[in-house]
This record gives sequence, structure tokens and C-alpha cells, in this order.
Amino acid sequence: RFMLEIVKSAGWMMLPIILCSVIAAAIMLERFWTLQHRRVLPKDLTRQVWEWVSKNQLSPEHIKTLRDSSPLGEILAVALTNRQRDREIMKERVEDTGRHVVHDLERYLNTLGTIAGVSPLLGLLGTVVGMVKVFAAITEFGVGDPGVLAGGISEALITTAAGLSVAIPSLIGYRYLRGRVGALVVQMEKEAITLVEALHRKQFFDTLGKQRREAVNG
Repeated sequence: RFMLEIVKSAGWMMLPIILCSVIAAAIMLERFWTLQHRRVLPKDLTRQVWEWVSKNQLSPEHIKTLRDSSPLGEILAVALTNRQRDREIMKERVEDTGRHVVHDLERYLNTLGTIAGVSPLLGLLGTVVGMVKVFAAITEFGVGDPGVLAGGISEALITTAAGLSVAIPSLIGYRYLRGRVGALVVQMEKEAITLVEALHRKQFFDTLGKQRREAVNG
């Protein structure tokens, strides 16, 4: 009830600030869940994929399951799909898919950053509106009655505090999540490059072995 009274005394400018706080909280919770290391980079996934390849156990079902499993799995699946092509083409396909995966990992982060920047401005706007009310009251009633001025002053102070209270955690969450995405992307690049190089070496030795067999049989 006390919080409700504070919100009411702050005026209509609290509505967009509250809306920003709800959206920011939802984005941070969703991204914290989605960007868990085990969900983006499942443990030993690259090793498992290489076992399929080295033992000739790879199948279209394996690739489909891999693609749907995680962001890293989506990238590795593209490498496997293009494993018979030249190394440069394979890398190009992997990089294209990687850009889409990164875009998905960064989903909603721009919105969170916007909220972090806009919230203090909304608080400042509330401050200006509150001070306008104060001066309007002074013009009409003078400065003899403090109660007349209290509404505008409280509105100015509460909206400023509310805007900062939304902006500070939003900015911290935005910076942290952007850093987390960057770290995950670097690890995915390492895993993808490792698999691409391994597939390229296998393709080279398979081709060399095939040529030798043909030369012996010929």
C-alpha cells in the first residue's frame, strides 16, 4: 500500500517508468536463462561430432538433431553438411551461420540498452513536470502554504529516483549480457574452427588414400 501511494503521488510519468522496469526484468531473466553455457555450448559436443565422423556413423538424423540442439550445434551441423566442399566454402558457410546465431544470442539486448538510456530521461522529464507544477502553484498561491508545493516536489523527486532505479540495473544487465555473448561467440568460433580443420584434414587424407588405391589397382 505504501508503494502504491508513492506511485500515485509521482503522477502519470511513473507509468512508462514502471513499464520499462517490467520489460527490462523480463529481458534479463530470459537472456540469463538462454545464455547459460550448457545451453549454448553443450559439453563435449564437438568431440561427439568428431566421433561420428571418424567412425563413419554420421547420418542425416544426427545432423538434424545436432542443428536443433544448441547454437553451437547449429554451426557444427552446417560444417558437416558442407564437409565435402572446399575448405574456403565450408568456412564461408560456417561464418554465415555464425552471424545468424550471434544475432539470435543478442536478441532483445538493444531493447535493454535502450531502456537503460531512456529511463533516466523519463525520470528527468518527470522532474521537469513536477517543477512546473511547483512554479504554477507558487504563481497561484504564493509560497506561504508548503502543502501546495509538496505535490510537485514529491513528483519531481520520486520520478527521478524511479528512473535511476530502473536505469542502473538495466545498464549493468546490458553490459554483462553483451560481455557474456562475446565470450560465448569466441568459444563457438574456436569449436567451429577446430571441427572445420579436422574435417579438412580428413577429407585430404581420404582423397590421398583413394588416389593411392586407384594407382595400385590401376
